[in-house]
Amino acid sequence: MKRVNDPKGTRARILEAAFKEFYRHGFQGGSLNRIVNGAGVTKGSIFHHFEGKSALGYAVVDELLYEMVDEEWSKALQTSSDPIAEIKGIIDAKGRQFACDGVKLCQGCPINNLAQEMSPLDEGFQKRIARIYDHWRSSIAAALENGIRCGKVRREVSPPAVAALVVAAFAGMAGTVKNARDPDLFLRIREGLFGYLDTLKA
Repeated sequence: MKRVNDPKGTRARILEAAFKEFYRHGFQGGSLNRIVNGAGVTKGSIFHHFEGKSALGYAVVDELLYEMVDEEWSKALQTSSDPIAEIKGIIDAKGRQFACDGVKLCQGCPINNLAQEMSPLDEGFQKRIARIYDHWRSSIAAALENGIRCGKVRREVSPPAVAALVVAAFAGMAGTVKNARDPDLFLRIREGLFGYLDTLKA
């Protein structure tokens, strides 16, 4: 059979395998050999596309994790005139993933995991993860500002403050559920957070 040269496809497979490896084992515990096996490539292919393990980790943050927040939060909120309902819907969807997916239940939020593990140790990770959190908070704040204009959110609400709280609460929620390994705990935290969000309605 003729070998197909597909560098973009190879790079994408490496990134996806690296994401899964770092999510399950952490960056420091992540194995390049397992990434090689997961991607179905040679170790030479990894070093052809990435200078080393750190560069691979940075690419996972810059491309996959940033895109995950952009898709799940930013794009959904961008077109919403009722941001409180949209935020609750996003959190409910993530809760269903926790309830149905044993890996997510045990592993928590991949962004928060890397932030806790690597931000104190590596400035490259810290700056890249901070960029994701900034984008996440800005997207929520912009949606809340639009909600105020549309009459769905109380005018005295501070969008940046609420956005910061929602992101911190969601990341902490995932970490708490990860430790407890109890999807019912997610529901109890959800109830408290949703009760707060309902107080913001106009």
